[in-house]
Parts: sequence; C-alpha cells; structure tokens
Amino acid sequence: MLYRLLYKHALAKTDPEQAHKTAMRLIGAFGRSPLARLSSATVGHLGGDRLRGLLARPVPGRLGLAAGQDKNATAVLGTIAMGFAFTEVGTVTPLPQPGNDRPRLWRLPEERAFRNRMGFNNDGADAVAERLAMLRLTRRGRACVVGVNVGKNKWVEAADAPADYAVCARKLAPYADYLVVNVSSPNTPGLRDLQAVESLRPIVRATREAADLAAGRRVPILVKIAPDLGDADVDGVADLAVEEEMDGVVATNTTVAHSHGEGGLSGEPVRARALEVVSRLRKRLGPDYIVIGVGGIFTVSDAEAMVSAGADLLEALTGFVYEGPLMPGRINRALARK
Repeated sequence: MLYRLLYKHALAKTDPEQAHKTAMRLIGAFGRSPLARLSSATVGHLGGDRLRGLLARPVPGRLGLAAGQDKNATAVLGTIAMGFAFTEVGTVTPLPQPGNDRPRLWRLPEERAFRNRMGFNNDGADAVAERLAMLRLTRRGRACVVGVNVGKNKWVEAADAPADYAVCARKLAPYADYLVVNVSSPNTPGLRDLQAVESLRPIVRATREAADLAAGRRVPILVKIAPDLGDADVDGVADLAVEEEMDGVVATNTTVAHSHGEGGLSGEPVRARALEVVSRLRKRLGPDYIVIGVGGIFTVSDAEAMVSAGADLLEALTGFVYEGPLMPGRINRALARK
C-alpha cells in the first residue's frame, strides 16, 4: 500500500526511462550491500525432478524477472535478493546499440500497462559477458539462476541474423543457465518476421551449436514469441521446438494490438492472450518442454492462473514496477505454500 501511494504521487510523475535507470542503480547497490545477504528471499525449491532436470539445477521459486528490466546485467544480485527466483537479463545484441530515439517509454496507469519502443538498447555482448563472468566468480553469484535473452543488431539483415544470435550465444552461454532467442520484439524492424518457422530454424540451430560449444555443456535454449501470433503460428513454433530439440518457449512478449502509437504494450492488456498462448503451448508440447509464462502478472491470483494454464515458470516486469519491491517474494512464497 505504501509503495502504491509513493508510485502514484511521486514516481509516476517522473520520466519513466529515467525512473527505470534510477531503480536499476538502486537495486544494483542493494545487491552489493550487507542487507542483501540478510534477505529472506529464499522461498523454497519448487520440487519435482522434471523442472530440475530441464534447467540443470534447482530453481528456488516459480517467479523470475523478465528481460527488459536488467538489460545489462548490472543488478542480478539485487533482483534475486528482492525475492525473484531467477532473472533474465537482456535483450543483449552482439554489438552495443543505443536503441530508438526518445521518448520511447510511456506509462499507461489507467490500463496498468507500459508502452515501449526501446529498440534493444544495451551495452553489447562483450560488456554483459564480462559482468556475468565477474558475477560467477563469487559464491552468491554462482547461486543465482540467470537466463540471457539475445537478439540481433538493428542493422543486420534477416539473412545474416543466425550469425548474430550465434555471436551472442558464444559469448554469453558460458555464464547462462538458459538462453532465450528473442524474435518477438516489435521495436526492431523486421524482427518479428523471424518468428516464421523457416526463418527461425537456422537461428535456433546456430544458437544451439555456438552455445553448447562455448559452454562445454548442453545449454537450455528457449524462444520468446509474441502474443500477436495466430494459433497456427503458435503451433508451428511449438512443433519447431520439438523438431530442433529446444527446451521450451517463453510466452509472451509485448503486443502491438493497441491504439496508443508505436511500440509494444506490456502489463494487463497482454494477460488474456498470454494465458491462451501458454495453454496452447502446453497442450501442443506436452509435459517434456518448459513453458515460461509472461504477461500481466501482478498478483498471486494472476500467477496461479498462469500456472493453471500450463506454465512451469513465470516472469514479470510491468507488474513488478506497479506493485513494488515486495511483489516477487510475496508471489513466490504463496506459490511455494501451494
């Protein structure tokens, strides 16, 4: 309640992108502080050999932080200490890029949503790899379950996209618990076209080969898809995941089905379709593939609905911003009790 009042009367009046940068600095500082070591973030293991086997090691809860918040891996320890069971950094591209021109992030409080057209602004694979390497040198850092979301640089043509994803995989896979192939952001021209099965197949193969070779182990690889895909295309991605021996699907990214201008909408407007896509994927994939549900998770009941739809793990970002720092721990503890 206190955070909601603070958000409504203070934070919501600031520039959203500047607020995001400030928040990440604070979360990063918190992660390096003694307070983080005293955090009661551990929420108990999910249990069940299937999930542990798919991710290669235990995950201490169902809810993690979605890609887009910690783009450059500067606050992993802080996000974990706040109660997230895992974190997905990125999207990371091979070379640094500034993203699209500002303004590129807007609050839509009446819809409990954000609109963004950020455009994969990030420090590049080398910088992120260096930070993750430093993270893994410490015991606390090695204990963190970290996924890395990867994409292509804006100027790279679709035909050359597999090489870009392979570069990211080669540099980042040694430090990642899983990789996510992002072909669903609406803010990089032509990127969503790569969701088509025959465009996606060479990207997945290149990512898999580069990741396993660089890491010296089998790295779980998932693909992140848009809520705007038709049902037949969702089925096609699921079938591709089986054919190419991927590990699962992250559903979903932001939606362009809105009237607010350029960019993708996240938050409550995505929830209904995200639940449909997660349910469809679970039925198509069966029990042996992981589904990470993303979109409109604000409360325990939202999280329970996503799990009931078939999600193994969950991710949140917009809900975290609106609900505040106690949200991840609250949801993970509630799900663990069940």
